[in-house]
Formats: sequence, structure tokens, C-alpha cells
Amino acid sequence: MTGNHKDTTLTRRRALTVTGGTVAAGGLAVAGYRTAFADTTGSASTSTSAAASTSNSAATSASSSSGSCMTLMSSVTQGPYYLDGALVRKDITEGKSGVPLTLRLTVVDATDGCTPVAGAAVEIWHCDAWGYYSGYTTANPGGSAPAESEDGSTANDSTYLRGYQIANANGVVKFETIFPGWYTPRTCHIHLKVHTGGQKEDGTYEGGKVNHTGQLFFADDIAEQVFTLEPYSKHSGSYTRLADDMVYDGGGASSGLLTLEPVKKADPSRGYKGFLTLGVDPDAENTGAGGGGGAGGTPPSGTPTGAPPSGAPIGTPPSGAPSASASS
Repeated sequence: MTGNHKDTTLTRRRALTVTGGTVAAGGLAVAGYRTAFADTTGSASTSTSAAASTSNSAATSASSSSGSCMTLMSSVTQGPYYLDGALVRKDITEGKSGVPLTLRLTVVDATDGCTPVAGAAVEIWHCDAWGYYSGYTTANPGGSAPAESEDGSTANDSTYLRGYQIANANGVVKFETIFPGWYTPRTCHIHLKVHTGGQKEDGTYEGGKVNHTGQLFFADDIAEQVFTLEPYSKHSGSYTRLADDMVYDGGGASSGLLTLEPVKKADPSRGYKGFLTLGVDPDAENTGAGGGGGAGGTPPSGTPTGAPPSGAPIGTPPSGAPSASASS
């Protein structure tokens, strides 16, 4: 069994880190989540506790008298699959099949006592259950997987699993998506950027600046359990665990490790809720297109002849796709 999101608003063939960081260690991240989502019942799963309880030396809690809630992490590159022009929307699935995932992220000002950053725009993008990104649907995800076109969804090939949400007065955004798959040689992850100073225009977010570029990660035991389910199980090959990933540095929540709560513990196909607090410096700016904080992900195997050897996306975006920004 697997969960499925359906959204037929868009049709599939119609268009055939910046300086910043997450709040140190799981405790502060969970506190921020529970404050912002006081109406959410039940306690958070402790499945990520082993990694999330370890503080990263680059992101540590400060005393309440210091006026600062953390030391900021170094930046992480945006990776090779970023596209400009993502839509502002809560549900980014567009009918892509997979285990449902609800993301609740809280943006706070790490330079001002972790006060909420209302109006911040959080942008996320990730691969589908077989490792394919919208805009690059002919990219080989490594291992053995069906062609992306065989998934039977109605998703638009240039926009699925990408989107923005604007933070409310508590700095909170919420996304409805699916649990990402994987591609060689990366572990399971979601990319994100935090923008401030811009505004919603023509269905997307324009202007302002990027304050944080990062990645969200998933505990190995949960990811590997999900990957035994359909449609994930149709992608076979060597999955990269957290300890072997080129970007994740073992810092738990401070390095982007989500705390995950199952919708139903006995049935992982019912989905998960993931949450994290993102501490940013609203005065900082870094697009994540340059170096720093890890490679951001080497493209999977099968790079076309003549393509740049590293940091360049594989596959050609479909006609009418948003333009790709500079890659790492």
C-alpha cells in the first residue's frame, strides 16, 4: 500500500545555504514546533532522537540573557536541480504517488532571540518516489527505476514537487507533499530556501533576497521502511545512508534532520508529519549557488556527452519550464 495525493489542477504533459541554520539540537526545534502548533494533538515521534539529540558544534544554544538563540551554521549549496519560478501553494504533489508527508516549518530570527519571521517565504523542492525531479525528468536516478513517464500521474513535468509558502504571524509554513525517494549518490532529502523582502506576484514569489539555503533529512530507519512500499520499491539499487551522504554532517536537527511523527504507527503507508525550526539571519544573503557546506549533490549517473562534469543537472527541462539558476 501507499498513500496518494491527487491534484488535477495541472496536467502532466501540458508543459511536457546561504548563511542560516536550524535551531540547535532537537529540544529547541521541538519547542518551537509545539508553540506554533499548539492545536496539534499527540507527542512527536522519537525515531530521530539519536541523531537529533547530538548538537552540532556549528549551531549551539545560547543563554536567554545573550539575546541570541544559536550560532548560525555554514551555508549549503542548492544542488543541481533548482528551478526559478516555483508556485506559491500548500500542496505540491500534483498527483504524484507516494507516502504522504506534511511539513511544518517555523522560521525564526536567530539574531533576535528566535522571534518569528512573519512573511518569510519558504521554498522547497525534491524528487519523486523514483528519484526524478520536475524539469529534469530524463535524468537517470541511479540503480534501476521505471521511466518517470510511467508513473501514471497527471503532474506537470516542470512544476511537480516544488513550491513556496508564506510564513504566518508565528513564522510557520505548512506543505503537503510526499516522502521523497532517492537518487545516486544522495541520501533522502528535501531542498529549501528561506526568502525575505519579496512578495507574491503572478502565482510565484518575486524580489527580496535569500537568507538561507539548506536541506532537510530523514532518519535512515524510517526512509528504508518507506522504500519497501509501492511505488518506491520499483527503484532498486544502493541507497545512501545519512552517515555516507556528502552533505549531511551528522549534526541532527542543527543540520536539517527532521523530527518525524507517523500518522499511524502500525502503518507507515498512512504517512508522516515532519517538523523543524529554521533559524535565519534576515540581514544575510547567499543564493546557495556557490560553494560552501558540502557539494549539494552530484548529479546521478548518465550525464549526456559534453555536459559539465559536475554540478550540472542531467536531462533537458521540458519546453516552457522555468529557467534553471546557476548550479553548485
